[in-house]
Amino acid sequence: MEAAPLFANAPAALGGTGSEEPGEFLPAALETEIRRIYERSPLYGRRFALGGDPLSWEWYRDVPALSKQEIVRHGHEAFFEDYRVIERGLQEKKFEYESTSGTTAGPMTVIMEDGWWNEQTRRAYRAHPLLAPFADTPHRKCVLAPVGCSSNLCPYEDHPFPNRYFDGTVYLNLSSDPFVFPEAEWDRIVTELQAVKPDIIEGEPIYLSLLARAVKKRQVSVPSVKVVILTYGKASLQHSRRVAEAFPAPQVDLYGSTEAGYIFVGTAFKDDSRVIDENAFVELAPYRGTPDVFQIYVTTRGREAMPLLRYHTGDIVRRCAQGYRLLGREGGLYFRESDGAIISPTEIDAAIPADFECWHYSLVQTGDARWDFHYVADGHAPKDLDTALAAALGGGARVNLFRRRTITPAASGKFALLKPLAR
Repeated sequence: MEAAPLFANAPAALGGTGSEEPGEFLPAALETEIRRIYERSPLYGRRFALGGDPLSWEWYRDVPALSKQEIVRHGHEAFFEDYRVIERGLQEKKFEYESTSGTTAGPMTVIMEDGWWNEQTRRAYRAHPLLAPFADTPHRKCVLAPVGCSSNLCPYEDHPFPNRYFDGTVYLNLSSDPFVFPEAEWDRIVTELQAVKPDIIEGEPIYLSLLARAVKKRQVSVPSVKVVILTYGKASLQHSRRVAEAFPAPQVDLYGSTEAGYIFVGTAFKDDSRVIDENAFVELAPYRGTPDVFQIYVTTRGREAMPLLRYHTGDIVRRCAQGYRLLGREGGLYFRESDGAIISPTEIDAAIPADFECWHYSLVQTGDARWDFHYVADGHAPKDLDTALAAALGGGARVNLFRRRTITPAASGKFALLKPLAR
């Protein structure tokens, strides 16, 4: 009998202790969720017939993975039997929608039941000791991220402060490129930050790094901050260190997506991220034959609108001694020619000399052996930075250094630390 798939969840989430053999059939918790997904969304019955009772691992392995491209191709309407019900629900505020970057072919529309994202967040907080004290108690939070940052729509217009305040959360920015914020905009953001006195600052790492620069420039402090949440994008050690200089509070890495919700949470750069078991089942598929490195397939839990079954997120994780490390998107990883080793932002961070400080960087491959390292910093990079990066990349790589005033994000407002050529 072929072995059951591997999951990143704690054994208890799958109804076991971790010591027993998996057996021929799915754990009750996973089977129950799959049957609910089939009941709630006609998309899955059209793609693959539901198995008998009980569901076997043999059946599960044959269920086709759901991709972002498929969601975009079929459209979000395919998840619902009668979309008119959803349209009425949107008008009555029983449902809400959000657009995420999806694929290069087009954006992805995500429908979610009212309150779903807040519950996702609450469960994510409960799953980490630094955030648990805030899960069920009132607290103040400031968010600095791309304007379409979550189901709580960030404003697209110049709304005054009270209109950017929702249930204790203040959305600070009004556009999706922090490099072009004028100084007057940073003045406003820093002033609001001081006025709110947040317990938590949450944001995309590049945005928070530039916020730290603005705070440092203005010689102010925000001693109320107890936790900094790095989310919406991949953080580098450079971002983390710059943020810590302005906000000396512990940092938490919170990973998820608009369509799947929050999936992993851990202390930043401690390689201890764990699945938020109440939010999702996370299947691990071996990746390129590399030990302890996996693609992930997500099955959402307790979701009514657009539930996901074996959803291929495109993200790669490494299993470590204390948990998991999110390596990044598959398309944002480089494979060293000499030994096939995976080069992620973690390896780039490790190659950067300790005396180098920058607010943001992006390492871009422009040819088979040519790379350009763009960085935003107060001073010039050390002379040995190019050779250190080239050694990490291997294969006779040549790295050119370019100090920039700005680095342009993608249309979604997100940034990439590592951009290899598409293969």
